[in-house]
Amino acid sequence: MQDISAHLEHRPGALADFGDVLGKAGVSLEGGGVFAHGGVGVAHFLVDDGHAALRALEAAGIRVLDVKDIVTLRLNQETPGQLGQVCRLMADAGVNIETQYSDHNNQLILVVDDLDAGRRVARAWSDAP
Repeated sequence: MQDISAHLEHRPGALADFGDVLGKAGVSLEGGGVFAHGGVGVAHFLVDDGHAALRALEAAGIRVLDVKDIVTLRLNQETPGQLGQVCRLMADAGVNIETQYSDHNNQLILVVDDLDAGRRVARAWSDAP
């Protein structure tokens, strides 16, 4: 799985265009979201094949910002403070979290600046009792 990020025009229908292009290319979205700030929309979505998504979006004139591998882990939804705890572990390991969202299977999705270190932290988190 990979995170694809794209610039979306801040107008009605921009997200519909994004979804239509990926759907026609056979690319399923497994999680993510869109955030608008200052007249700019940025989409981050989880896909099986980031490069297929990239090709489809670019062919449609949608500006792709990046395709990155991700870190996944599961939080205990019954325990408050889990997000803060795992993010603190990432920070203590020197990992900067660039994007965070959830997938359709209730997993935490992280795009980080140091994939290897981020995955080590996620493994340690998952292995903890």
